[in-house]
Amino acid sequence: MITDDIRVPLRDRDPFLHVRRGFVDVEDGAVVVADVNGVRMQVPVGALACLMLEPGTTISHEAVKACAAEDCLLLWVGEGGVRMYSAGTPGSARSDKLLTQLAIAADPRRRLLVVRGMFARRFRGEVPEKRSVEQLRGLEGVRVREKYTELAQKHGLTWGGRQYDPKAWAKGTDTNRAISAANACLYAVTECAVLVAGYSPAIGFLHSGKPLSFVYDIADLFKFEVSVPAAMEIVKKQSRDVEGDVRRLLRERFLATKLMEQLVPTIEEVLDVGD
Repeated sequence: MITDDIRVPLRDRDPFLHVRRGFVDVEDGAVVVADVNGVRMQVPVGALACLMLEPGTTISHEAVKACAAEDCLLLWVGEGGVRMYSAGTPGSARSDKLLTQLAIAADPRRRLLVVRGMFARRFRGEVPEKRSVEQLRGLEGVRVREKYTELAQKHGLTWGGRQYDPKAWAKGTDTNRAISAANACLYAVTECAVLVAGYSPAIGFLHSGKPLSFVYDIADLFKFEVSVPAAMEIVKKQSRDVEGDVRRLLRERFLATKLMEQLVPTIEEVLDVGD
């Protein structure tokens, strides 16, 4: 039997929706969110890339099933979306994709090719010859610090380095909190693209040993063009709701730049270098 797949492609979806202190359920076949006052709102999960659930939010089994059926990724995140605790799986991972990713990561020569390709793409310049992955990682750290300083100066901000303590979130500077919130949104959308494309978020190349290593690899290619500038713009405006304003601005930027349309092809291009 042949059936039409009417699910909305990832590239055409809204990037994410945050739910804070609500109850997510299914009513009359549709996913709905009820707030603490009982006000209910329908959520078009088929048009969302991911649904981000903040503390104080609960979700029913039926709602999880509905999101899975529509390939809407569920993410359990911290207050303001600045940390991610767990992620659902849209169910579209493919063994051939995973095997290719694993084979490249396990081969030192092919892994180095991928890392060099990402380095050249990210910093738009020649990659030093005869450098190992570890050496390129160290050089990347230097370039990243220079980039933060450059962007802070461009936005007229005082930059004291990338420092924050997730356990003492409120004590962090506005700039660091804004960047963390912005990067968390970028990581979430990138993880969604990685999973939907059929790859593992954990099998990274420059990053390794973390559940989201490959997500960090891919997100870093966009960070200084998308999330960090948005964070600094919000701080420059002296926002009273740094995390909220950052999320709203990034939602607009993700749609305006059609980030979803860029992510999956970028993932394929990055791996093609090592394949």
